[in-house]
Amino acid sequence: MSPMVEPPRPFLDVTRSATGRVWVDRLDPAMTRTAAAIAQRTNHSEILARVLAGRGVDIDQADVFLEPTIRALMPNPSTLTAMDALAERIAKAIADNESVALFGDYDVDGACSCALMARYLGFFGLDPQVHIPDRIFEGYGPNSAAIDKLIDAGASLIITLDCGTTSDGPIAHARSRSADVLVIDHHLSDHDLPDANALVNPNRPDDISGLGYLCAAGVTFMVLVAVNRVLRLRGDTRMPDLMKLLDLVALATICDVVPLTGLNRAFVIRGLEVARRGDNQGIAALALAARVNGPLNPYHLGFLIGPRINAGGRIGDAALGTRLLTLDDEHQALVIAAQLDELNTERQRIEIEAVEEAASVAGAEIGLSDGPPVLVLASANWHPGVAGLIAARLRERFERPVFAIALQPDGTGTGSGRSMPGVDLGSAVIEAVELGLIVKGGGHAMAAGVTLKPGQLGPFRSHLIERLSVSVGDARAATALPIDAALTARGATTDLVHDIERAGPFGSGNAMPVFAFPAHRAKFAQVVGKGGHVSFTLTSEDGAKLKAIAFRAAGTPIGDLLLATDDQHMHFAGTLNIDHWQGREQVQFRVTDIAKPRT
Repeated sequence: MSPMVEPPRPFLDVTRSATGRVWVDRLDPAMTRTAAAIAQRTNHSEILARVLAGRGVDIDQADVFLEPTIRALMPNPSTLTAMDALAERIAKAIADNESVALFGDYDVDGACSCALMARYLGFFGLDPQVHIPDRIFEGYGPNSAAIDKLIDAGASLIITLDCGTTSDGPIAHARSRSADVLVIDHHLSDHDLPDANALVNPNRPDDISGLGYLCAAGVTFMVLVAVNRVLRLRGDTRMPDLMKLLDLVALATICDVVPLTGLNRAFVIRGLEVARRGDNQGIAALALAARVNGPLNPYHLGFLIGPRINAGGRIGDAALGTRLLTLDDEHQALVIAAQLDELNTERQRIEIEAVEEAASVAGAEIGLSDGPPVLVLASANWHPGVAGLIAARLRERFERPVFAIALQPDGTGTGSGRSMPGVDLGSAVIEAVELGLIVKGGGHAMAAGVTLKPGQLGPFRSHLIERLSVSVGDARAATALPIDAALTARGATTDLVHDIERAGPFGSGNAMPVFAFPAHRAKFAQVVGKGGHVSFTLTSEDGAKLKAIAFRAAGTPIGDLLLATDDQHMHFAGTLNIDHWQGREQVQFRVTDIAKPRT
């Protein structure tokens, strides 16, 4: 009989925090030993060693993990099903100076994928048409009317980017008009693939590349590597430097919330280096519009630049983002960036109003019994462009998958869903399509989109609850807060944060390190900003101070505790980052949770 494994002891003896969670050490005994070995045999600090070990990195992998290279991690593009046929067809279009059209999605990943392909083809003198569908009037993916316009304008080759895997009808229509169609995508699919000339998608059922964690821009980059190889074998000496396009891949990888592991980490690290040079006028203009301080980092891309690109697709001209990312003219880029900045401000206003309504409905539905495992909410008051944002905010607040559906006057609805780790929302949506419960839908594990007709809302809700209740229960039961290490306000220096950042970029699949600050005080807490953030000063017993903030905390248990317990000893947990202000670096602590010390 194997010995019983004791459950981990609560970190700092916190068994129920302000958010109702138990705090646990991220490192089990084996990881703790690995961390000690990394610190002893390398020049890495004990804190960095714990961060590495807590992410499954052993002593022999530590240095490689800290300095990932695309050369070492890039697989042969031909491992992707249909890659060779697709690359040959694009190479032929380049050789024949063919009229090409690009059909993308209206989010950041779609915009970046289209910009990658447009810039690549432009290097060879091609000037592709680009069509980004209107979210409200056209919806997601190719449609026959738009395809007709592209073909009527001369396109003989249509490339879909970040879409197309489930677009059987429109692709068949394009083929019937003698246009070739290539699909570059990453969304989940059933076995009935459309009859495209070639379809590259690491998540198609017959693909065994193991690259399903890539976003569409990552897949597009691999396509360009494959096309370069074809052209080189044909003796073409005109070859663009693909490394200069990695800023677009990094932007899409972060904004599409795909796992920051393996090749994706290398894409982001190298892409950030490119982005910081300011070569892409669109990204540089958006950074100015967003008033970014300091060198571009993953937070800037994901929370400042990405939302502004998305704003065009949500409530304005869906093509603005793609157009901006393909511009080389600084003045034009600044003009479009200003437009997107204004749209983003309007989007924020619309979002705040919709989230308040949705949270009120969700709160009533959950009540005292904790409610259903999946929230499916609908309203005629919501703009379709902010449905995904509503779902994201409520998923964070109520710790369960959420679908927000904007209803039209005729009773039809379009919506977006956001999930939680361990709950595959995309597969459940595809099943709903197969069962005829909804008109259209697709996505991936963490996010999905749907289109419903009148009368389908109830059956769709029932399907999700039945299909996902077990996995949601398991996921919510595992909501303990993992702590990487304990620190003090004095020990949280800029040098330490820079050291920790070497294990990044952090995000999906590579968790942001969480640190506990035992028995510290929160002083001068106050609500700041339109989002209801609570800022304060974290102080230790020796008088050291640390700038701190709890985002969107007003009215939550964390915010209430901060505002009511001035100068009392508390345990704090959260993340660290570098704040740049007027050219000076300062550490900022972002609170994740608070707990009262046991007495």
